[in-house]
Amino acid sequence: MIVFDLKCAGAGHVFEGWFASGDDFERQKSGGMLACPICGDTAIEKAVMSPAVGAKSNQRNENRFSLISSDDNGAEAAEEGKGVARPIPMHSGMDNQKVIQLMHALAQAQADALADSEWVGRRFADQARAMHYGEEDHRAIHGEVAPQEARDLIEEGVDVAPLLFPVVPPKAQN
Repeated sequence: MIVFDLKCAGAGHVFEGWFASGDDFERQKSGGMLACPICGDTAIEKAVMSPAVGAKSNQRNENRFSLISSDDNGAEAAEEGKGVARPIPMHSGMDNQKVIQLMHALAQAQADALADSEWVGRRFADQARAMHYGEEDHRAIHGEVAPQEARDLIEEGVDVAPLLFPVVPPKAQN
């Protein structure tokens, strides 16, 4: 396995991707099978990344988290030199099973909406404007748009909304 830092062309979001090989990355990229998990942009490039160089065994700090203070206020303890500030986990009040069920429901709702929608790809902004200004009949569409272009559409009063989950273009699906 190989790990690459990837970057979307539209907004410059950086994220991590795992591939069987460098050739596998190129195959998935050329097939349009990669999408930014944040904005859904399918124009993906490798980002600059630093090499993963491990420390020598005598320089590793295996116990670096053993200094965490038992205080409830980890930040205060760190300031006083008592230990390392402890991250406080976020808790939404939902257990993992409920979160998984909610994610499945959201994914199904998006899939149902997209089933009645036409993929227009990178022509999304032009198509949305044409419908907004009455140059084309209104219909449900989805596609790709750069974040700035989405903001421009909103400023023009064009109704748009981001998809919660990345979408693989129809021609890129197996």
